[in-house]
Amino acid sequence: MMQQFYPQVQHSYRFELNKDMHFSAAHFIPSEDAGKCQVMHGHTYYLNITIGGNELDSIGFLIDFKELKNLIHDKYDHSVLNDHPEFKNNFPTTEKLAEQVCKSIQEVLLTRNNKPVCLQVIVRETPTSYVIYRPEQEVVL
Repeated sequence: MMQQFYPQVQHSYRFELNKDMHFSAAHFIPSEDAGKCQVMHGHTYYLNITIGGNELDSIGFLIDFKELKNLIHDKYDHSVLNDHPEFKNNFPTTEKLAEQVCKSIQEVLLTRNNKPVCLQVIVRETPTSYVIYRPEQEVVL
């Protein structure tokens, strides 16, 4: 795989983890405004996930890379995105996919004692097109 450099998210965490992965899935956007994307078609999606945190777990991880891969790859690989419940009321656009990946990861991170945070998810749909999703950060006063 060719090394890819992605836009960085600004943060003040001591640790930053980045995980690249890919999966293959089909989707369609059921709207006349979507043009050719109205018809089911597939992509090999390439993702980069950025997680930050100040504390490591008992074995020295923010989270195990394998756990991140299994969470996303097992869920979406070789599936039709439209069939997933999180896209029941949302078209499975690349933007919505990036948002849902972030939400799925953050749900798992919230269960961890060291409380890492998903800072950014980048989803590349084609070699020339990608989306960056960054959840709103809470402001602590």
